[in-house]
Amino acid sequence: MNAFGAVELGRRGTALWHWLREGARTAVLMRPRTEALRARPSSVLQLLALLVISGIVLQRWAIGGPAQFDATAIASGWLSTLLTLGTCWLVVRSHTASADFDSEGPGTATLFGLLLAQELVLAWPLGGAYLAALQWTPPSLPSEVDAWPEGVWIVTSLWIALATAVVLWRHASRQGLARVAVAVNAALTVMLPVWAPPTAYWVEDEPLAPQAAAEPPSFVPTQAILEAQVRALPDALASLQAGRPGIVDLYAITFAPYAEEDVFSREASLVSGLMRSRFDAQQRVVQLQNHARTAADMPWATPLNLQRSIERIAGLMNRDEDILFIHLTSHGARDGRLAASFDPLQIDDVTPQQLSAWLDAAGVRYRVVSISACYSGSWIAPLSGPGTLVMTAADADHTSYGCGRKSELTFFGRAMYDEALRSTHSFEAAHATVRPLIEQREKAAGKTDGYSDPQISVGLTIRGPLRVLEQRLGAFVPNQ
Repeated sequence: MNAFGAVELGRRGTALWHWLREGARTAVLMRPRTEALRARPSSVLQLLALLVISGIVLQRWAIGGPAQFDATAIASGWLSTLLTLGTCWLVVRSHTASADFDSEGPGTATLFGLLLAQELVLAWPLGGAYLAALQWTPPSLPSEVDAWPEGVWIVTSLWIALATAVVLWRHASRQGLARVAVAVNAALTVMLPVWAPPTAYWVEDEPLAPQAAAEPPSFVPTQAILEAQVRALPDALASLQAGRPGIVDLYAITFAPYAEEDVFSREASLVSGLMRSRFDAQQRVVQLQNHARTAADMPWATPLNLQRSIERIAGLMNRDEDILFIHLTSHGARDGRLAASFDPLQIDDVTPQQLSAWLDAAGVRYRVVSISACYSGSWIAPLSGPGTLVMTAADADHTSYGCGRKSELTFFGRAMYDEALRSTHSFEAAHATVRPLIEQREKAAGKTDGYSDPQISVGLTIRGPLRVLEQRLGAFVPNQ
């Protein structure tokens, strides 16, 4: 038995495939053959149920990773449906009251059922186009990944509104308020999902690291902590060793200013350890971070502490050969600000312009700057120069991924520092390796705003010292 024809929508109603056939005709703006359609309450209910099921399935496909179903979402988003039903009633009323129309035209239930069938027919190809846009970006739009699926969504919404309006317009009287109601309904069909978006059927799960399950502890600035902090930065800077003549040494600063989420503290610790173990920087690393667990032991990640650390290292390093590596990890904003938080203290954000000015003033000639934050591509232009390598977790228009409270490491931090740089000493090669890997993982995790698109800028004169460093470390690594 035919899969469509086997389903009848109510006793003596119309078979489902007839509804879909006429819905398909209206979906491409053809005139429907409503004389063959007879709606029953069960017809409308079953078409509505199929629309809900389609929405549930399509939304689940849009999420590549684990997700939880929210049954309460079924009760949301019905306002536009009710408005369409009311418009159908006005159209039918104008139809039957007008001498210009045949009184045997479709009733309200039939006209409403036809529009439901039309939306059901359109849901799958247009929904599939939107899902494809989330997963695929034309090569001509490398920096507009988020605008591409948004544009597809707008086009599909407009087409659904147009197809609905054409059906209603054909059945409305030329006189009265019916056609005004049709125009208003078309506008609201497009605008309501923007003004009052329905609740999503699925809530995406973010991988939960065992050590990230608990809320971070609260920070209480006791007298003991404050007194210890007064000594923390001077002690850390005093322990740094001077550069060795004739040897390209790497100095490192890690900066994690956002205390509310453990992921940044963990990433800064990971990167600091990697610099010590694989880049021969045992006594040349300064770790600055804001976190309640390390508040008494580790210098805080403040703009002034970062500036002082740069100045101290600049005074110790051989500026014609040594390299300063700085890794900054936090939330980022479109204007380039790196978010700072350490309640109840007030910590200022850091900007790329500030960091560039501090490095220039200190006379640091060779620099590798790594920024793990959303929109971190905005740091490229202010920091780029002949002696600088800048690499970021995202471009200037996109978020990065994995910076939530439940994350163990950011996607960029894991791929770059916990994986790629454990098998190479080349920042440039490692960055090239992680780009496709991060894109693959973001798609699998269901990132919906487009590929983060990590960026890199390599100055002409930084490559020489980096190559010498890579050769030295490749020949002898103290602790793999």
